[in-house]
Parts: sequence; C-alpha cells; structure tokens
Amino acid sequence: MSVLVLVLALGAACCLGFGFVLQQNAARQAPLSDFLSPRLLLDLMKVPRWLGGIGLMVAGMVLGAIALGQGEISLVEPLLATNLLFALALSRKQSKQPLGRQGWAGLALLAGGVTAFIVAGEPRGGSAITDPLRHWLIIGAMIGLALLLTTHAKRSRLSSGPVLLALAAGLLYGVQDALTRVSGQRFSEGGLVELLTGWQPYAVLALGVTGLVLVQSAFETAPLRMSLPALTAAQPIAGIICGVGFLGDQLRTDTGALAWEAVGLAGIVTGIVLLGLHPAMPSGAAQPERARDLQAR
Repeated sequence: MSVLVLVLALGAACCLGFGFVLQQNAARQAPLSDFLSPRLLLDLMKVPRWLGGIGLMVAGMVLGAIALGQGEISLVEPLLATNLLFALALSRKQSKQPLGRQGWAGLALLAGGVTAFIVAGEPRGGSAITDPLRHWLIIGAMIGLALLLTTHAKRSRLSSGPVLLALAAGLLYGVQDALTRVSGQRFSEGGLVELLTGWQPYAVLALGVTGLVLVQSAFETAPLRMSLPALTAAQPIAGIICGVGFLGDQLRTDTGALAWEAVGLAGIVTGIVLLGLHPAMPSGAAQPERARDLQAR
C-alpha cells in the first residue's frame, strides 16, 4: 500500500470526522420545519460553527479525491471509515467522557477490521468495465435504495428516520466517491474539456448536495450516535461495490481471502457501531417541544 495513499486517506478521515461533529453541533439547533428541505442548508450557512464543519468536510473530500486518484476505491474506502475515530476524539474532548471498554473495543475492531480487509483482499487496480448497462445497474440500485430509505425516513422522522437518512446519505457518498475517481481519470486523460463533457462531475455535485441535505436532516433530529455510525458504515460498502462492480478493482477471491475479507468488513461495521454509540458522542437530541413540533408535521 502506498504511504501517500495512506496519509491522504487518513488525513481525509480526520477532516471528515471533525467536520461531522461541528456540523451536528450546529444542525441540532436548526428549525425542524426545514427537515429534508434545501432551506436547511440556507439556515445553517448563517452559523459559523457549521461553516467550519463544512470547510473541514470539503477539505476531507478533496484529500479523499486525491487518494482515490492514487489508489483503488476498495483500498481507500475502508481507510475513510476511520473518520469515526477522529469524531470520537473531538467528542471526548467536548464531553470529557473516558474511552472505557466500549471505546477501546470499538477502536480495536475498526482498526483490526480495516487491516484484515486490506491485507486479505490485497486491493489492486484492473480494467474498468466499459459496459454502460453494468454502470447504471449498480448506480441505479444504490440510488434507488437511498430513495426508498429516504421515503420511509420521512414517515418515521424521530424514531428510525435519522438512521435511515444516514444510511441513504452513505450510499450516495459511496457512489459519489466512485464517480469522483472516474472524473479524475477523465481529467488526467483529456484535461478540463474531457472532464466537463462527461456527466460524472455533474452527478458528483448533485449527489454531494443531496447527501448533505440528508445528513444535516439526520443531524438536526437526533444525536450523532444515531446517525454517524450508519453513515460511516454504508459509505465504504457502497464504494467497494462500485469499485469491484464497474471500476475494475480486484480483490483476492480464494476461500481463505474471502473469509477474512468478510471478517474484516464485519469488524469494521461492529467497531463503527460501538464507537458511534459511545457516551462521548454528542447527544444533541431535539428538545421535547421541538420533537413534538416535528411529530405533528
């Protein structure tokens, strides 16, 4: 594994983790009437803490995009999932909560899962699939599932809604990462003209804005511990599916390797859940009167 890719991906994870905490600190104070509305972003733009969180998130996305240009998405995505470690670090500083057994167990499972998946799978590049049907089937399945989750979230709102919105956003961000890599390849092959004549960069922008609305709506209506684990778990899984499905990423497929890859992914998801549910994560729950207002709508 390239040291440059490792540094870029972990730098991106650090910026994303810190950014998510700052965004949730601000979003929990936003009007609940803005739930799942672009107006939510306009209201949050007036909050300096949220703008700082978005700045960190953009920096993380830029670093992630560079990492995706240098390495396989199946390698970069598990590393980006470590953003939860950095989110927990900032949250611990704010809440003064000790890490405890749950925190250490989550940390070990997440780090061990990432290591096991990368070592067992040995992600490497290959020839991208040129069949457009394959691309659209995978991308359509991800976006369709995200749409179903969002539709159900609108009905449940303060119960399972935030988790479903975070899952939907994670799926969109995984697809966005895949299309970011395609956009980077088009730029390296033909420059700005080649990039702007393709649909991928515009899809990256649309997915980014849509995902941002979903994430902020989840942050607005529930504690970070409800939404961030789902977001962090869904994104790498969607990205890996896209990477192997149509970007040409290759993983080892012998029985032993597949078993360890499955163990690694299970460790990543379990570690994410343990860390996300840690008491140090900001509670940030809607106030009772705000909750009643949202349920009445």
